[in-house]
Amino acid sequence: MTPKSTRRTFLKTGAAAGAAAVAGCAGEIPDDRVTVTEVDSAPRSLDAPKEPTVDRVAADPTAIPDPVDREESATVEAELTTREVTAEIEDGVTFEYMTFDGQIPGPMIRARVGDTVDLTVHNAEDNRMPHNVDLHAVRGPGGGAEATNVAPGETERVRFKVTYPGAFIYHCAVANMDYHISSGMFGIILVEPEGGLPEVDREFYLGQHEVYTDGETGQEGHHTFDMGAMAREEPTYVLVNGEKYAVTPDNYGAMAAETGETARVYYCVGGPNLASSFHPIGSVWDEVYPQGGLGGRPQRNIQTTPVQPGSTAIATMHYPVPGPIKLVDHALSRVARKGAMAVVGVEGEENPEIFDPNPDG
Repeated sequence: MTPKSTRRTFLKTGAAAGAAAVAGCAGEIPDDRVTVTEVDSAPRSLDAPKEPTVDRVAADPTAIPDPVDREESATVEAELTTREVTAEIEDGVTFEYMTFDGQIPGPMIRARVGDTVDLTVHNAEDNRMPHNVDLHAVRGPGGGAEATNVAPGETERVRFKVTYPGAFIYHCAVANMDYHISSGMFGIILVEPEGGLPEVDREFYLGQHEVYTDGETGQEGHHTFDMGAMAREEPTYVLVNGEKYAVTPDNYGAMAAETGETARVYYCVGGPNLASSFHPIGSVWDEVYPQGGLGGRPQRNIQTTPVQPGSTAIATMHYPVPGPIKLVDHALSRVARKGAMAVVGVEGEENPEIFDPNPDG
């Protein structure tokens, strides 16, 4: 079939809402409606949305283990359960996710250099597929993947010593691992240096990945995975914490902070294909540890830091003035069209010496 020119109008609940979110930060006033002319074939029809089996897959960005507060090595027990669930990417759009513990990103594992991690991996009985875990903090075959292969209903256990500091990604690594990662199977294992990390007021944990489906962005119905779109690296969505604009005031709420505070963000990119240009709109990163590496000095006053698929960044910032700080992939069409944004809501007194939004008022 010869592609035909189509005119599509997106309401603010769709693409224009994302454009408004970005434009609003730049001081622009978006139109209520945006008309986009594309050359494309007509969208295929989808089945009706399925009933979700969980309320949400977006992980709480504040649900992080406490900093390691000890000077000696220890054994850290960790447990992960692989779960295949149905949930909404956005209102009216359902998808079959694969997860660790039913959340994206998977739970953070936190240890200290010299610790031994005793990891148990369960595969839920009602799953359909085998799963495992490859941890980039592991020196061993497959990063532990070979030792943790689990069929539905099975459990495996592995022990490993963490010998180098940093924030390292973990992910499923069975056959078709890109499919499993794109569906949500990734997270962070944080290995603190022996002296620990500098103290901050708040810590946040976020993960970005792209999802490839047989539908179009925002098209209501049940989306199924599209292997061809993944091979072409043409995602339907680019998501932070597994859902479109999940960590924002209009969805599950923004991450909260107050003026005068400092925060550290742990950011992982599962991919499986796209790198992120990680940027805080309305601020800069005071310090960045590229690729999550804690073996050297951080970079300072960084506007946008690249985070490769299968890697992480540790980035800190402070908040001298109130207002939303939008954490985005600065490949901005992914923000405006595909869902890649989270928000830190900063409350507190104005500081006109730093920023005066109304100097003539």
